Parts: sequence; structure tokens; C-alpha cells
Amino acid sequence: MNTAKRYFIEIAYNGTAYHGWQAQKNAKSVQAVLNLALSTICREAVETLGCGRTDTGVHARQLFAHFDLSGEADVLDPRFLLSFNSLLPYDISAKGIFMVKPDAHARFDATRRSYEYHIHFKKDPFKHNLSWLLRDVPDIKLMNIAAEILQEYTDFSCFSKSNTQTFTNNCSIFNAEWMDNSEGMIFHISADRFLRNMVRAIVGTLMKVGKREIPPEKIRGIIESKDRSNAGESVPACGLYLTEVCYPYEIHPQHLIPPANGKG
Repeated sequence: MNTAKRYFIEIAYNGTAYHGWQAQKNAKSVQAVLNLALSTICREAVETLGCGRTDTGVHARQLFAHFDLSGEADVLDPRFLLSFNSLLPYDISAKGIFMVKPDAHARFDATRRSYEYHIHFKKDPFKHNLSWLLRDVPDIKLMNIAAEILQEYTDFSCFSKSNTQTFTNNCSIFNAEWMDNSEGMIFHISADRFLRNMVRAIVGTLMKVGKREIPPEKIRGIIESKDRSNAGESVPACGLYLTEVCYPYEIHPQHLIPPANGKG
């Protein structure tokens, strides 16, 4: 009989020093560091499964992963989180650990993911590796016209890396919008799922619109071509952040674990 319990862990990280989320041979990854720290403190082998991948140099303000424990480590004790964070490097933070149903899945249960892409226009040492420095300011109105067109489509093959082994290139984009801030601009985009390199390719294509190299309406032809070579270049990873992951249930310490008397 399997007595293992399943947990979600919420983390945030600066991805500058990592070759993305996913563990891989001969490269430092966030997942590998997390697995090692959990295995050390729980005194059993722990393998996490994340809600998605982030590429080399991409950051996350919120990423969920699930893992199973068969031992007696009390990961829900607030003191555990403090001790666990002391094992993690400065650029990874554990924000919470939550018990979930045995079949809860960090990746497949997620219904919405949100990203931001940050751009600044004046050299700033405190934004190095955390935002993309541009010299010329693009036309945000034109880029927002093009961004709105994205929501008319579902097949985004033109923004995906080739040979990614995905079963479909269809995604539902819920919103896509550029916003000004005091130091630059931020692109906000949310969808049910994203393809590999998709956000960076979209931003690169919208930059061509903002620089008046192509009109906003040309986005339709690029998407309908399903050809990656017709879209813009991928922008640098440093400006990209995974900011939110949503589930059809609440993530909290008592998530789907009813009290003994059956009353919620």
C-alpha cells in the first residue's frame, strides 16, 4: 500500500545562474538544486515535478512543483520552511509548502500561466540580467494593436522552437498587453499554456511592429504561416518572468484535505 503524501511547493528564483528549471546532465538547473535540498532535509530521495519549464536565464516570481514523501518529515511545520530556505542558495526562495490530494499535478492541473517581459531604456546596474536594455523607445500603441490580434488565434507554431515534442501548438491567450512604467515598459501575457520560447518570440515580433518595421496587421499573416522563420527574433531571456500559475482549486495548507469531522 502506497502511504506517500503529496505536496505542492511554491518557489521564486532569479534564473541568471541557471540553465533553466529542468534538471539536465552537466548543467546547473533550479530543479536539481531544489531536489537536492529537499532530499537532504527530508532524509529521503525527493523528485519534484514543476508546473512548466523556464529557459536559461529566465526568472520566476511564482512557480509550483509537486513532490511525494513517504517518510516522517513535517514539511508543514513553519520551522521547516525556515530551515529549508537556509539550505537553498540566495537566488532561490521557498515561499510555501502545501499538502494536496494524491493525484494533484503541478503541471497538468494548471489552468492559467502568466508572464511579464521587462524593458528599460537607461543604463542601470541594478537591472543588469533582470531587464532588457533598449536604446530606442518602440511605439507602444502599435504594439498593443498587434498584441490584441494574438487573442484571435490558437495555433502559435510560428512562435515555437522546432522539435519540442509537444502534442499540439494550440494555446488560448487570455490577455496580452504592453504597459508603461516609470523606467520602461512591461509586456503582460496570460494563457492556458505556452510553447517553448513562445513569449520571447512574441516580444521579438512585437518589437518589429513597435519599430515600424512591419504594420500591426502583418501579425495575422505571420501566425497563419505557422513558420517560425517569419516571426521576429527571440529577445534576451533576462527580461522574462513567470509571475503567476493558477489552478482550479485554492492552494493553501488545507487544500482538499478535509478535517476529521468532514466539515469545511
